[in-house]
Amino acid sequence: MVETHDLYRDYAGYLRRKYGEKVYKLPVNLAGTCPNRDGTVGVGGCVFCDEKGAGFECLSGALSVEEQLERNMAFFSKRFNVDKFIAYFQAFTNTYLPLEEFKENILAAGRQEKLVGIAVSTRPDCVGDGYLAFLQEIAEKTGLDITVELGLQTVNYHTLKKINRGHTLAEFVDAVLRTKRYGLDVCAHVILNLPWDDETDVSENAKILSALEVDAVKLHSLYVVRDTVLGDMYERGEVNVISLSEYIDRVILFLEHVDPRMVIQRLIGKGPQGQLLFCNWNTSWWKIKNMIEAEMTKRNTYQGKRFDYLYGSALKGVR
Repeated sequence: MVETHDLYRDYAGYLRRKYGEKVYKLPVNLAGTCPNRDGTVGVGGCVFCDEKGAGFECLSGALSVEEQLERNMAFFSKRFNVDKFIAYFQAFTNTYLPLEEFKENILAAGRQEKLVGIAVSTRPDCVGDGYLAFLQEIAEKTGLDITVELGLQTVNYHTLKKINRGHTLAEFVDAVLRTKRYGLDVCAHVILNLPWDDETDVSENAKILSALEVDAVKLHSLYVVRDTVLGDMYERGEVNVISLSEYIDRVILFLEHVDPRMVIQRLIGKGPQGQLLFCNWNTSWWKIKNMIEAEMTKRNTYQGKRFDYLYGSALKGVR
């Protein structure tokens, strides 16, 4: 049987090899908002985003950072027999907080002894140099590995406009380049089955991320939440979601084109409980993950199989 690490560079295996043992990522919820909600760049947020801003797996933002981490550490230590953690500032746009408030929250996390890293989720148009310089300072002083997670969703700038993302591809490129200059890792979030994207967009996602030397990627399938703009469009029949088999094809296409050094943090996401109109074809995420891996084995394919388009590819075999 082909092992997962022979198919793609999976996140769990990467963390185990880097830190010598299992590592678990703990969500942290800060009471914040987003410039695409408060009128700075837009209102209402992205068409698919609900009121929790992707923080549905988090504890209450009313709890302090220390309380959230301590509770989660106690729970997941017992549940998964794990003793090392990454603090993941997940919900909303964390670098949209005032800089001093942002610093206080990161410092609070950094005081936790069992942490090996901090991940900060944000938007490409909210990555200021003051925040990056501070994160670089924390990394140097504490030895913690710092990752900035950027919500891109797609490199198709026409689709970005349709989903009311509030930024274009240019802001993502700028955020990646500047984050890398501060010596920080970058993880990109991509949705592979947005209704306005096709397979060309899927492979182009992989190519752009690889050309920018992004360190890791999270792949998501689109979920549709009631009482969102996308939910209303879905109920009116204005958008369709591709089939599960097509999604599996897209994941494999992405993996074949992406740099084999890139860490794949996730092949498919989980949606919030409750007001869902559509999520993962009513199939458990881990079953879909297994289906993707089985299909890759069947096709005898792997991450980076088609990674042949950079480094002056037209000159290969010519000069």
